[in-house]
Amino acid sequence: MTDFDDIRPYHDHEVRPVLDRLLADPELAEAVTRLKFPRASRLVGPLLRPLVRRAMRRQLAGVQSVYDFQLVIEKYMRTMLETTTSGLTTSGLDRLDPQQAYLFISNHRDIAMDPAFVNWTLYHAGFNTLRIAIGDNLLTKPYVSDLMRLNKSFIVNRSAKAAREKFKAAKKLSAYIHHSIVNDRANIWIAQREGRAKDGKDKTNPAVIGMLTLSKPKPAPLADYVHQLNIVPVSISYEWDPCDAAKAREVYHQRTSGGYQKEQHEDVKSIALGISGQKGRVHVAFGRPLQGDYSDDDQVVSEIDQQILEHYVLQPTNCFAWELLHGEVPRVTWGPHREPYDPAALRAQRHQFELRMQAIPSEQRRLALENYANPVASKLASA
Repeated sequence: MTDFDDIRPYHDHEVRPVLDRLLADPELAEAVTRLKFPRASRLVGPLLRPLVRRAMRRQLAGVQSVYDFQLVIEKYMRTMLETTTSGLTTSGLDRLDPQQAYLFISNHRDIAMDPAFVNWTLYHAGFNTLRIAIGDNLLTKPYVSDLMRLNKSFIVNRSAKAAREKFKAAKKLSAYIHHSIVNDRANIWIAQREGRAKDGKDKTNPAVIGMLTLSKPKPAPLADYVHQLNIVPVSISYEWDPCDAAKAREVYHQRTSGGYQKEQHEDVKSIALGISGQKGRVHVAFGRPLQGDYSDDDQVVSEIDQQILEHYVLQPTNCFAWELLHGEVPRVTWGPHREPYDPAALRAQRHQFELRMQAIPSEQRRLALENYANPVASKLASA
């Protein structure tokens, strides 16, 4: 038993027993049936579930290692890319060395797809796949926890209540991340903040950097420790946010009622919607490894935020939303080729965006528009 057994991903020798347990879990078979056959499952779900379970057994029969499992995931990921995106583009990987281990800190727009797109990009560029941070608040069902840990996820303890318990959990997480980078030479992904950005503003929570540096030996300069972690900021942008209406609804209730109570397993539903929903164009931009002479956490936060904003690629939907809110054409560029925004050249896409916004309740619509428009505001403010 190691110090990290309760939070780490599964090892190869654990894969087969975990898979056998999952294949016997009726909840997983039901969830997969609903995901693959959303309409038919409501009518003939009991008839479909045995067929789904049999198909899963067949697909997973030869899986004996984490790598084998990720090859199965890769096939599903490829299908998802083909059916729910208009293309995935990337930039910045030429700055990185596949032989090095990095701590990738990205903006956070989608629970599952943010690390999935980073992982896909790295894997197909010859890098090792990621160990992915995931909050235990998302692991409301045992089968979700097992699936995540099979796919190299490690658990962030967000359920701790007492201050001492929170500090102990944060210190263990910090030590695990440092151990992964320095000792295991493993790539890590974490989000810049807890919870998805629901307003389109990408800001790093200083507590994330505070957690990372909890394992720093006291005499060691902060800059040296940050250099050891090999931190790389990552910017992810989506043309369409499958959860845009849900995010607007949550923010609306927070502002009008003083809070928002999530339904049971609502995060699991968000994960499914993020995977299956249309995303349009997607861009993943890798920044430069942090190599500055940092004297405090705030300087580290500042550089991460600056790089995420600098490398963020605007989508047409961001520009449409800005124009609808402000009544003027933003002087920005969009897409990986940095094309000047010209609404006349994008009339059909703008009409599609307007129809999507009209489907959102009128009292929540402005919040959805702001979610899309705020990346434009950030770009204009930094110009």
